[in-house]
Order: sequence, then structure tokens, then C-alpha cells
Amino acid sequence: MKKIELITIGRIKEAYLSDAIAEYSKRLSRFCNLKIIELKEESDEAIAVKRESALILDALGGVSILLDLKGKLVTSNGIATDIDTIFTNGAQKLQFVIGGSNGVSQEVKSAVQKSYCFGNITYPHQLMRIVTLEQIYRALTILAGTPYHK
Repeated sequence: MKKIELITIGRIKEAYLSDAIAEYSKRLSRFCNLKIIELKEESDEAIAVKRESALILDALGGVSILLDLKGKLVTSNGIATDIDTIFTNGAQKLQFVIGGSNGVSQEVKSAVQKSYCFGNITYPHQLMRIVTLEQIYRALTILAGTPYHK
């Protein structure tokens, strides 16, 4: 079964967001082993990017995709194709990375294999987790040929 990790900065505090994450995690369990890695959010904005990026770099260990406003604009079918190609080429694990609200360092951008943009709008980081999980779920249903994505 595919191993997919979502690497994020900070914790979810609102129950309604946690409920949505739990729902998509449950749905994804049919298609992959999902692990959500929550890294410590830095409260001091002056050093946040450096410290949070260091934590992200330490967590990387597979094929990784950064969610970034300057990344490649992708479609759901494109994500599905990429996931299929990544695992077909022998990857043991695929990681999606959501940086902190201040962004990530150039080192993180250089360390990942791909960068995606889900559009030219800014999402709250907590909501971005749900959007990402939904897109992973949509991609895996496309690959499985199930009707969710229609």
C-alpha cells in the first residue's frame, strides 16, 4: 500500500477542522497509509522560517512535494499522474509539505522534488491541510477508477 505523509507546521486547534482531517484520513485509509506529521510552529516571526524549515528538512525522507504559491499550477488529474509515476518508479514514500505562515527557506525549496500551486489565492495553513488531503484523495480515486472525482 502507498505510504503518504503530510508534513505541516503547527497543530490544528479547531474541532471542525480536525473533524474534516479525520474524515479525509478515514477515506484515504482505503488507498494508502497516511501519516500526518505536525512540526512545532515558531512564535517568533523573525526566526520562524529558519527554525521551521530546519524541522521540515529533518522530516524529509522520500519523494517530496512542497505546496507553494510559486509552484507548478496543477490539476487533479495531474496530481494523480504524478502520484502514479512516483510510486511506479519505486518510491517507498511520498511526502506533501505545507510550510508555516511565513513560508519556507530556499533550502527546503531546493530539497523537494516538486512544488505545486493549488491556485493563485492564499489559503489559511490549517485549511490547506484539508484541501491537500482532499486533492490526494481525489487523485487516488482517479487512479482507482472510482466515481468520486466526477
